Amino acid sequence: MAVVRVGIIGSHGLGQQLGVVGRGESHILETPFGPHAGPIVTTELDGVPVAYVSRHGPGHLYNATRAPYRANLFALKLLGVTHVLATGIVGSLREHLHPLQLVLPDQVIDRTYRRPCTFYDDVAVHVELGNPFCASLRQVLIEAANPQGTTVHPAATYVCVEGPALSTRAESLLYRTWGADLVGMTVMPEARLAREAEMHYAMVALTTDYDSWRTPPPGQEPEELLTQVSHNVQVVTSSAAALIRCAVPRIAEAHGQGCRCDTALAMAIATDRARIPNEVRSRLRPLLGRYLPPNVA
Repeated sequence: MAVVRVGIIGSHGLGQQLGVVGRGESHILETPFGPHAGPIVTTELDGVPVAYVSRHGPGHLYNATRAPYRANLFALKLLGVTHVLATGIVGSLREHLHPLQLVLPDQVIDRTYRRPCTFYDDVAVHVELGNPFCASLRQVLIEAANPQGTTVHPAATYVCVEGPALSTRAESLLYRTWGADLVGMTVMPEARLAREAEMHYAMVALTTDYDSWRTPPPGQEPEELLTQVSHNVQVVTSSAAALIRCAVPRIAEAHGQGCRCDTALAMAIATDRARIPNEVRSRLRPLLGRYLPPNVA
């Protein structure tokens, strides 16, 4: 059986809930895309090798636009990560997706516009992204959710906005007409980069509120809502950690079933390979090495 190592991307609080903070080995790696957000911790969860990175860095240093998505994913690839479980805070755009519930999105609408969105600035690479999340990894999460006390919704469309401000009410209402179910800031370009790196990727979305489309109760002050959201973040993060703990031991058994994530580049490289210089081949070897051996002079 192929070696499976699970990358986990989330908040510092998620790392604490999983018990990986302060354990294992801490890594700072060089990448062609600059430094990753913070130390990556490699350890084990129930016997499965995992590598954990806080998306926004220690103390939430980076906002969603400035988070080093490329460096984070590249560093995980260097550490041998094959599967990525990510978490992200979202607002609900639907009445039936209640705060404190977990959602496993299956589709994305990308509304970001300020973020580097590909590893391949020097090569034309067009990965297939019709289904932006790994089917086999999502199924593992769905099956792991059965014994959980928290409601876990198995599908939803996530609209990823640039931020850093939250949506206006008009924007939030517009996203509902598009068929979006969740709004957040972090799934893109992360999901696309994972596909470009031939890693299996799925997200556990943590619902904290109803976003701005829903009129707040009469008399509720903004401070009350923010206090409630802050409380909800802590509660739903704990629920997400429990789901991930249940899912991680099942991933090796489901490895490669029902998806082609780990061969996503096989038909995606459009550039004439004879014209790709050795410098590019060397710099991107962890991603392209199996398809682009060094040119022989």
